[in-house]
Amino acid sequence: MPRPQRIALHHRAATCPGCPGRSHRARLLAALLLATVAAGCATNPVTGSRELVFMSESQEAELGREADAQIRSEMGVYEDAALQEYVAAVGNRLAAVSHRPDLPWQFTVIDSPVVNAFAVPGGYIYLTRGLLAYLNDEAELAGVIGHEIGHVTARHSVQAYSRAAGAQMGLLLGQIFVPGMRPRYGAPGLGDAAGQGLGLLFLKFGRDDERQADRLGAEYAIASGWDPHGVGDMLRTLGRIADTTDRRGTPNWLATHPEPADRVAGVAGSVETLLAEAADPSALRVNRAGYLGRIEGIVHGDNPEQGVVRGGEFLHPALRFALEFPPGWEVHNGAEMVVAREPGQDRYMLLQLAQETGYDLQRTAEREMTAAGFVEVQGTPSEVNGLSAYIGTYTQDVRGVGPMIARVAFIRSGSSVYLFGAFADSDGYRLIERDVQASIHSFRQLSRDEADRIRPNRVAVYRVGDGDTWQSIAQRVGAETVPAATLAIMNGFPANEQPLPGDVIKVVQPGREPAP
Repeated sequence: MPRPQRIALHHRAATCPGCPGRSHRARLLAALLLATVAAGCATNPVTGSRELVFMSESQEAELGREADAQIRSEMGVYEDAALQEYVAAVGNRLAAVSHRPDLPWQFTVIDSPVVNAFAVPGGYIYLTRGLLAYLNDEAELAGVIGHEIGHVTARHSVQAYSRAAGAQMGLLLGQIFVPGMRPRYGAPGLGDAAGQGLGLLFLKFGRDDERQADRLGAEYAIASGWDPHGVGDMLRTLGRIADTTDRRGTPNWLATHPEPADRVAGVAGSVETLLAEAADPSALRVNRAGYLGRIEGIVHGDNPEQGVVRGGEFLHPALRFALEFPPGWEVHNGAEMVVAREPGQDRYMLLQLAQETGYDLQRTAEREMTAAGFVEVQGTPSEVNGLSAYIGTYTQDVRGVGPMIARVAFIRSGSSVYLFGAFADSDGYRLIERDVQASIHSFRQLSRDEADRIRPNRVAVYRVGDGDTWQSIAQRVGAETVPAATLAIMNGFPANEQPLPGDVIKVVQPGREPAP
């Protein structure tokens, strides 16, 4: 959940149905439809071969611009200007030697704790701050960025976007509830390609595409003066992450870049060939110390400014409220809303600010749910932990899903009204009804002292001493924050290999909470 100054959950104005952005999206959709009808052959910038494409380069760039605005709004940009400039400088150097140097390249660090990087058509590259904590030198950073540039230069992202199919329940909820994506009292909704910008995060590439992007990343790295071993090193680390990375929010690397460990051997051959042709391999940069200095102090895990998940509880110190989601549910803390999902099921809980707050709660509920296409079955004024509320049950017949049941509370806390509820098909709702009721009635205000005690965890640099092990280091800095095995992987080690005295490593310093 977002920072107070920039999101709907913090009183950002709702998108106006008549604003210019909507006409731009409509034009983009029309262009994409025309491109689909008039699909033709073009030369692949990397291979030089002719291939069937569904959009021109100008349409690709426009799609990227539209998606970039939505991604920045929904996911949030990490607020560290020096770090952003550093990543952009590395990216621009790589892009300049790529097969498409004239694209409007943009490189952005996203404020997300998960481990991922992804590319949007048109030259928009994103790295999460969670990923930066797992990289160990500048050559690995160049390897990641070069790999993502390769997906764009070889037009993998365009091809994957063209293959992307249909809306699922999560996108449906976005179209219903995210301002600017849903119909507002008769205005047309944005069920078009631009409105699906966040769907670009979930683009998946085939094994051949991944291997080609690996090779391109190594080529771009060495051409820019970095050691191309960074590509294999970062793949090796990412391959160790499978059971340790946080899977909330942005999809992690393993969800969008399959089998990184299996690609290490493949890229190794390309790296050796490139090094054999290099004029002076010893001059290629790794720059471990410089990279660690750049990321020291970066927030690790949840950012309290956006709300944090501690166990099954979601706490937002800036807005001073807390609630509990059902045990074991996956939580996506976005800038427009917080969405929790029962693993493996299309059953969701959603939290966001209500857009209409100038009415009593019953009238607010009626307008919000009607605008979202729901019909009230029953509802009643209520109270949740001393806060005024209106709790109702609603239904909507959804094409391809059938009857969808929603149990939603509109809760007034201070000057804000929060929409908090569950959404599932009728059979699934019966299975989660008890947990949903418990979650709704867990909503509570945080005291100022309780909110002030919530601090972010941050990456720090540590020199290994005699007798240090991952277990002892983790215990010293807070094993409940980052376990020993994760600490090893963060530093490029197998979990069963210990650091050596004198090694400079990354640790995670927990946010210290002052005594109440």
